[in-house]
Amino acid sequence: MQKKQTAGILAAFSSAFFLGLAPVFGKLAINQGFTPFAVVALRTSFAAAILLVVIALFYRQFLYIFPVGLVGCMLAGAINGLGSLLYYLALQRLNASVGQLLYSLYPFFVALWLILDHQPPSRLTFVRIGLATIAVLLLTSIPERSADFIGVLMMLGAATLYAMHLPINQRVLFEVPAPTVALYTLLSMSAVVVPAYFLFDRAWPQTDVPWLPVMGLTLVTVFSRIALFLGVKKIGGMQTALLGLGELLIAIVFSSIWLGESLTILQWIGAIALGLSLILVMFESPAPPTHSGTTGWLSWIRAPGLPKDIFGPYE
Repeated sequence: MQKKQTAGILAAFSSAFFLGLAPVFGKLAINQGFTPFAVVALRTSFAAAILLVVIALFYRQFLYIFPVGLVGCMLAGAINGLGSLLYYLALQRLNASVGQLLYSLYPFFVALWLILDHQPPSRLTFVRIGLATIAVLLLTSIPERSADFIGVLMMLGAATLYAMHLPINQRVLFEVPAPTVALYTLLSMSAVVVPAYFLFDRAWPQTDVPWLPVMGLTLVTVFSRIALFLGVKKIGGMQTALLGLGELLIAIVFSSIWLGESLTILQWIGAIALGLSLILVMFESPAPPTHSGTTGWLSWIRAPGLPKDIFGPYE
C-alpha cells in the first residue's frame, strides 16, 4: 500500500509539473496570435492524436475498456472540454494572477463532488485545503490589478468542471489503466473543443506566427494527462488535486524565466505555505477503495466483473 501511495504522489507531482507549464505556453500562444478556441482545439486534438498513435502501435492492450467505463470517460472528457474552453477564454480576459487564484480553488469543488459520491475527505485534507487556499491567495495577490467579472465567472466555471471530471475518472480508474483513461478522455475532449472552434471561431493565425508554444502545450497535455490519471488511480482524486496545486509554483518559476514576472514578499510566504500543504500529504492515510459501492452519484460507473489479468503487467 505504501509503495502504491508513493507512486501516486510521484505521478501527481509529475502532473503538477506539466500542468504548471500549460498556462505559460497557453498565454504565449494567445499573445502571439492564436485565439483561445484555436489554442484549446489544437492542443487537445494533437495530444489525443499522439496518444492514440502511440497506444495503437505499441500498447494495444490499452485500447480495451468496458462500455460503462467508456461512457464515464466520454462524460469526463466532455465536462473537461467545456472547462478548457472556459479556462482559455477567461485567461484572455483576466491577468494571470487572478486567473490562477480562481482556478487553483478547484480542490474545494473536488471535495464537494466527492462528498456527493459518499467519499468524504479526512480532517487533515480539510486542513490542507484551508492552508493551500491561504497560500493561493498570497501567491496571486496583486492588489493594484482589477478583475473582469465575466472572466472571473468563466474561471470559476472552469475550476468547477475540472474538479467534476476528477471523481468521474477516479471511478473508471478502479478498473482501467491510466493511459486508457487518458486516451478516451482526450478523444472525448476533442469531440467537444474542435467543433466549438469551427462553430464559434474559425480564426487562424498569420503564417509567421510561431507554433512552438502550441507544440509545447500539446506535449505537456499528453504527459500531464497520463500522470494525472495515474495519480488519481493510486491515491484518489482529492489528494491528486491538492498535490496538483504544486503547478502554481511551476507556473511562477517559468513565468519568471519566460515572461519576466517576479514574486513579492507575500507571494514567497504563500509559496512556503503551499509547500507545507504539499508536504502534509505524507501523513494522509490511503483512502479505502469504494468501487464496489452501490451508493453515490457515480456508483453506476463500475465494470461488470472483469478478469484481474485483463490488462497484463501494465496495470
